[in-house]
Amino acid sequence: MRKSVALYLMIGFVLSASAHASSNREDDVHRMEDSAQIFDEIMGTPDSAIPRDLLGSAKCIAIIPAEKKLAFVVGGNYGKGLVTCRAPKSWSAPVFLTVSGGSVGFQIGGSSTDFILVFRGRRGLQKLLSDKFRIGGDVSAAAGPVGRSASAGTDIELHAEILTYSRSRGAFAGISLSGAVVQPDDTGNEALYGHPVHLESILDGKVGIPAEANELVQAVSKATGSPVPDSAPAAAEPIAP
Repeated sequence: MRKSVALYLMIGFVLSASAHASSNREDDVHRMEDSAQIFDEIMGTPDSAIPRDLLGSAKCIAIIPAEKKLAFVVGGNYGKGLVTCRAPKSWSAPVFLTVSGGSVGFQIGGSSTDFILVFRGRRGLQKLLSDKFRIGGDVSAAAGPVGRSASAGTDIELHAEILTYSRSRGAFAGISLSGAVVQPDDTGNEALYGHPVHLESILDGKVGIPAEANELVQAVSKATGSPVPDSAPAAAEPIAP
């Protein structure tokens, strides 16, 4: 019994540490490259992609590549990704974030899943910028519709503040992420931008898009019918001491 309890605690510790571990610039570059590839692949199959008319009104899009999930009676999951928002002139430079959650049940095994969150408004992001939020609790969420048009979605889906999707083993579909906690990855943001910055300044388009994020922002811009932004870097606004 004691060994079982110790095992559960160890799993929880590993998952928690992984979700909040510091990263370096190389990790961030890989995350951006993976996110761009995932988004391109999903949108490259119109009949099973996020509807274009829905993306046309999206305020922010978050991509969490290959979330790792580990389960052994007591399960947990974590993922590291990024979010870009619609700014006055184009889509913004990315802000890094983590998604974590847990589950209890009789389950053994592991999986690797890509997630996409489509923000219908900025309220969820305001909560994220201040601290964190829980999907389905602090912010309403629903499994998003797929296909060429959002008309197939229910009223509940289309009135949710966040629409959530997953891709596992090639299959892409709307999925419920209720209970998952989303929060900023401060160490990732510092690693990319070089010093602490105001996350809201980044998502408002006041910080230049790093060259490494070009492919990602271009992919999102193309899918949403938005202008491709100027990639020339600008000075990030540092956080006042």
